[in-house]
Amino acid sequence: MLAILIPLLSMAQANRPISGKVVDAQGNGLPGVTIIVPGTTVGTSSGGDGSFQLQVPESATTLAFSFVGYSSQQVNITGKSTVEVALKEDAQALKEVVVVGYGTARKQDLTGSVSVVGKEDFNKGTYTSPDQLLQGRTSGVQITNNSGQPGGAAAVRIRGISAVTGTGQPLYVVDGVPLDGRTARPGLATAGLGNGADSNPLNFLNPNDIESVTVLKDASATAIYGSRAAYGVVLINTKRGKAGAPQLDFTVSGGVSTLLRRLKVLDASQYRRALTYYDASPSNDLGGDVDALDAILRTGSVQNYNVALSGGNEMGRYRVSLGYLDQKGIVRKTDFKKYSTAVATNFTFLESKKLGIDINLNASQFREQLAPISNNAGFQGSLIGQALQWNPTNPLRLNDTLNILRGSTTVNPLAQSELYDDNSRVTTVLGSVSPYYKFADWLEYRLLYSVNYGTGVRRTSIDSRLNLQDYAGSGFVAVGQNELLTQQVTNTLNFNKKITADLNLNAVLGYEYTKFSNSIVNLNALGPKGGFGKNGLDPTNYLQITNPSARNLYSFTDPNTALQSYFGRAILNYKERYLLTATLRADGSSKFGANNRYGYFPSFSAAWDVSQESFFQVAPISQFKVRVGYGRTGNQEFPAGSSQGQLSFLFNGNGASGQLTNPNPDLKWQSDEQYNAGIDLALFNNRLTLTGDYFRKVTTDLLFPTTAGFPAAPGAVVTWRNLSGQVLNKGVELGLTSTILDQPDGFGLSINGNATFIKNRVSDLLGPIFTGDLNGQGLSGVQVQAITNGYPINAFFVQQFEGIDPTTGQASYADQGRTRYVGNPNPRALLGGGVTARYKKLALVANVTGVSGVDVYNNTFNSVVNVSQIRTGKNIALANFEAPVKEALSNPVAPSSRFIEDASYLKLSNLTLSYSVGDLSKVFKGTNVYITGQNLFVITNYNGFDPEVNTNKGSSTGPSNSATGAPPSSSVPSVGIDYIGYPPARTFTIGLSVSL
Repeated sequence: MLAILIPLLSMAQANRPISGKVVDAQGNGLPGVTIIVPGTTVGTSSGGDGSFQLQVPESATTLAFSFVGYSSQQVNITGKSTVEVALKEDAQALKEVVVVGYGTARKQDLTGSVSVVGKEDFNKGTYTSPDQLLQGRTSGVQITNNSGQPGGAAAVRIRGISAVTGTGQPLYVVDGVPLDGRTARPGLATAGLGNGADSNPLNFLNPNDIESVTVLKDASATAIYGSRAAYGVVLINTKRGKAGAPQLDFTVSGGVSTLLRRLKVLDASQYRRALTYYDASPSNDLGGDVDALDAILRTGSVQNYNVALSGGNEMGRYRVSLGYLDQKGIVRKTDFKKYSTAVATNFTFLESKKLGIDINLNASQFREQLAPISNNAGFQGSLIGQALQWNPTNPLRLNDTLNILRGSTTVNPLAQSELYDDNSRVTTVLGSVSPYYKFADWLEYRLLYSVNYGTGVRRTSIDSRLNLQDYAGSGFVAVGQNELLTQQVTNTLNFNKKITADLNLNAVLGYEYTKFSNSIVNLNALGPKGGFGKNGLDPTNYLQITNPSARNLYSFTDPNTALQSYFGRAILNYKERYLLTATLRADGSSKFGANNRYGYFPSFSAAWDVSQESFFQVAPISQFKVRVGYGRTGNQEFPAGSSQGQLSFLFNGNGASGQLTNPNPDLKWQSDEQYNAGIDLALFNNRLTLTGDYFRKVTTDLLFPTTAGFPAAPGAVVTWRNLSGQVLNKGVELGLTSTILDQPDGFGLSINGNATFIKNRVSDLLGPIFTGDLNGQGLSGVQVQAITNGYPINAFFVQQFEGIDPTTGQASYADQGRTRYVGNPNPRALLGGGVTARYKKLALVANVTGVSGVDVYNNTFNSVVNVSQIRTGKNIALANFEAPVKEALSNPVAPSSRFIEDASYLKLSNLTLSYSVGDLSKVFKGTNVYITGQNLFVITNYNGFDPEVNTNKGSSTGPSNSATGAPPSSSVPSVGIDYIGYPPARTFTIGLSVSL
């Protein structure tokens, strides 16, 4: 017995206690950190608050600390009984695992073209939706703001444009849930004022809740999403709670906005000189001196508040956030106000923690106040157009009352602003519940049920005093309601296991069922004779007392559509150098014809990490990987029910009953085949990384409503069919990151850049498809773009302008005015880049974006501020007045290459100066203050408000119901036409973030 006890007693005497705490960079305790004496089995884990106690051998001199997502650290404990250790996040480790659709994969195992943008690389500033965080941050992706309207939509194009109908937008997936892509805000057209700016379908998300965004670009990466992935996939991953003590994060920011650039028209003195110069009537000089554009503009403002509570332990983690955004636009009576919340939780059960559940919720309500600014206004124009045309000698107010020009087609823009009201309210909920069970460390079953529900109400009224055609003397009111619902059930079985010592298999099998529904109700009517009066009531309440026969009702319900899918993916890794990925998805959709309900979408890709080979040991090169891939994706973006016959019906005795569309049981999927080859190169221990990709994407079986090729039923207008022909997009993407200096307590300098070069061509169509509608007096019905063989998609075809004849003042055109190819609205190159400079706690971040080789048609110059306007007492562009050759007022308004401009630009999109104050006390930690400028300046030769143009001037193709005013079922999209849109703003914000 003594022989046993004596050694044990001597061992006990040889140990000593040590205690301490492990924290993160903000001083928060880290639970679950592994703590061990190197070379022994002596160790422990930190508790819930990061504290630990341990008996270590007397001879121990160091402790090793390790934790997932943090850099491992060894600490000297010689002569110490307590230590406090701060672990730093390992940026490289955090990027090793990438969300790839229905699962995750190690970044080194990727064989497709995938870009990941983390929160630290997002654009800084105040944004209403997550897509704006990415502009200029990754190659192959062009993000163009449709409007300067707060909350306005953006067009996101991945690897060019191939859509001949629909939006051409990528599929967005939020925490594993694909989105419908539509917004619940109702669209209301008000006669000559047209439709307002589109609403962004991602507005319901709070950008402050986003952790990272993954962009899947080539078909080998996107094919797992099958028929919805033709235009790329964007995976949005929201923030999650971390195990540890509860932490309260608070951010606040506020700022101001002003007009970025002016479109130059004549001021009062120039206008008076122009009246003489053009021999216009001197009676057009009304004696005043006003700037109508200034009258409807203001200094915008923004305030943004966010608070988030997070924490957890080994049994569960949580994060709950609240957000409030109030943005007032630079145009009077344009506002965006959003309330948002997000909840993300994870709980595990059983002692083995094999059973768990994830619960996610994103909900918001936003309210918009909209101005009458549209891309398809009639001859009376919209607010910006009226401001540009307003005679600068004509007072906007007379004796403190609005100057309303009775009997005139000229509308006082200030009166239009004050006497027009357009308000919307949209509520959106995206929720998911996902229980899972781990049969083993390498095998997991997961069920996901999600609901995406949105409802919107919009109320519009026009005062009877406004001299708008059809509304003067009575006014106009409209109410619209829209409801969207998508439900989805996804079952997946994930397998991730080393099959042999050299072979690892990461695989997923799944089944998914999705159901979509949509309903719209619009009601509008003229007001009573003499207007609505001044009784304090909302004018839309008059809809309740108007004569039913005077009301127009439009009610529409999409046929419920369903999508049933089976899918699988396998990623093989052999010896960490040979990689193979294969996917297959089968989609069955009720939208398609009975003979082609299912489509099949395969992909294959492979990669070889040459740097892992023994024969390739080049000292500066830490990675050299080559990738190749092929895949097929599809598109089902067309109106529900279009493969069946659709009927119209009588309403209030108007219109006609009958068939609108013909059935087509052979209608099938639009197909996109894509080839990709790329390299990933890292040098100098990853301080310099280079990525390059070549892609070739061919789109066939184009979905299009046509009036020919099928026997038509009586009254039927179109038949949806698959066109012969194809759209080719091919190009090269380049990306670079470099860490030039990285001194933890000194200087730091890093740069990043990306460039994309794209060519686009249409071939094999049976005939041209025309689009690109112009607006404005004298241009109604004119189309300036065509999708036709041998040219880029949406190419400009108009007369070739030769100049103004100095003897007659008339325009002259080549080849007797025959139309010809004169321009390409698709950019040849996309550019993005940034610089981050740091000195100790002070950091400066600058980001630029740009495009090169892009043409834009300036419809505003063509129709709104042309020279002939001065004859009728309206204003004209300064550039016309200063032209070297005098243009005759009788020169007719006509489309031509005169109005096609080079819209290449380079924009300083973001500049942020921040100071990391650090911990102010034991309570206030991780304090950071910053000032940010957005849209600071732009270098361009373009004459409009902004060369970043994405006014949708698409041409209607499908049927409309004339009795109800129902919109056409589809349109041919258009790009590169600028028409009196909401101008962009320059914004400055200051902000503070702190943790408690």
